[in-house]
Amino acid sequence: MNPFASATELLAGLRAGKVTSSDLTDLYIRRIERHDARLNAVVVRDFERARQAAQAADQGGAGVLRGLPITLKESFNVRGLATTCGVPAWKGFVSKHDAPAWTRLRAAGAVLLGKTNVPPMLADWQSANPIHGRTVNPWDLGRTPGGSSGGSAAALAAGLSALEVGSDIGGSIRVPAAFCGVYGHRPSETLLPRSGQFPVPPMPNAATVMGVPGPLARSAEDLELALGVLAGAEVGEDVAWRVELPPARRARLAEFRVAILPAIAWLAVDDQIASALEDLAARLGRLGCTVKGAQPDALGDVRAHHALYRSLLSAVTGAFLDPDTRRRRIAMWRQPDDEFSRAAVRGLEGTAGDYIAWHRQREQYRAAWRTFFRDWDVLLAPAMNVLAYPHVERPWPEDESDLSLTFTIGSRVVPYRDGLVYPAIPTVAGQPATALPVGRSREGLPIGLQAIGPYLEDLTPIRFAARLAGEIGGFRPPAGYE
Repeated sequence: MNPFASATELLAGLRAGKVTSSDLTDLYIRRIERHDARLNAVVVRDFERARQAAQAADQGGAGVLRGLPITLKESFNVRGLATTCGVPAWKGFVSKHDAPAWTRLRAAGAVLLGKTNVPPMLADWQSANPIHGRTVNPWDLGRTPGGSSGGSAAALAAGLSALEVGSDIGGSIRVPAAFCGVYGHRPSETLLPRSGQFPVPPMPNAATVMGVPGPLARSAEDLELALGVLAGAEVGEDVAWRVELPPARRARLAEFRVAILPAIAWLAVDDQIASALEDLAARLGRLGCTVKGAQPDALGDVRAHHALYRSLLSAVTGAFLDPDTRRRRIAMWRQPDDEFSRAAVRGLEGTAGDYIAWHRQREQYRAAWRTFFRDWDVLLAPAMNVLAYPHVERPWPEDESDLSLTFTIGSRVVPYRDGLVYPAIPTVAGQPATALPVGRSREGLPIGLQAIGPYLEDLTPIRFAARLAGEIGGFRPPAGYE
């Protein structure tokens, strides 16, 4: 049994009787016990129930994931397991509810090994918190695996799980996937139920926007497999609503019309990421794809687009702050006095009318994306502007010192929160985006990009990633986890 095989391959072995779920589950449990002391990825473990579920799967049953051992991001509610989101005030909370994501995965026959680490409140591209400690990158233990689904990506890359489900509002699926050399898919905003995270009952809230759950995996085919299980209407709407995903627009790689997002003049990007995008564009052209630099009209003013994102992000993530914390956060964001910090303040101070106006702007952006995807099938862009970076100590709760955090890109020192710009590009309008590995850096770190696709045509960027892997190779395991 190869622990680095794709979920699709492992399921084929299960169906053919070449391996049992019990054997596969025990394999991953042994690997977690062997390797996770240094990675700290699977921080909530459920091995006893996993073994029971595996034995039941071996006795029979149905479901496209029957017998497959998986993990979930720690923030998803699972009955009987801790859900803390890395927040000390929630330490000891044990969920009495199952998130819709886990309900669907369990119904499909998945076996849950446990849950993976996150930053506090899912608010960083690292995965370190006061409860569970720090998760490290299996490619370089001195670097972050990404966040907030960093434990998810690290577990997959190190062969500790067959499939994962994370969530994404600021790149929290795509950035860890890029940092760890795996695949991740941020779905179209309304494709999956968005409820079921944090220590609250899994009730939907239509006003909570941009944040979505989605799969991470070792192959693009696995993303499609997982999406077929997870996609569907939110709780309550599932009485009548059904999802029927359109097939991918193209079958062969050479048929894809690929737009390349032009460089953003004011945003520093690691030169190895920029070169990887340029090299891939040239190779796609040689393979027969239609390739050209292009961008939606919505991104004609990336600053305005990103300011809207920052306002919406502050409004959503700050919705339930107590008055004192809200005042402190507003005071903190007033200090930099730059356009994006002012946008964050607007999100915290905005009225209901402001929120409605921001959504009107979102719809204008969505219309621009629809027009763009009449001529193109995917838009290629960096997943983030940096490679996996060395661990950074961040304050919790967030305070003024957080604003001094920076990245060094070449000779430039840039604000830490500039890392939000590329993740926000599909997020504002709720477009699907697939993170995919495309090579290694000079330091031996994974380089990842994102393929942004048309709304509710999620299978198109996923299929593009799958066909591309056939040409350039896909996931490769890091050394030291045999």
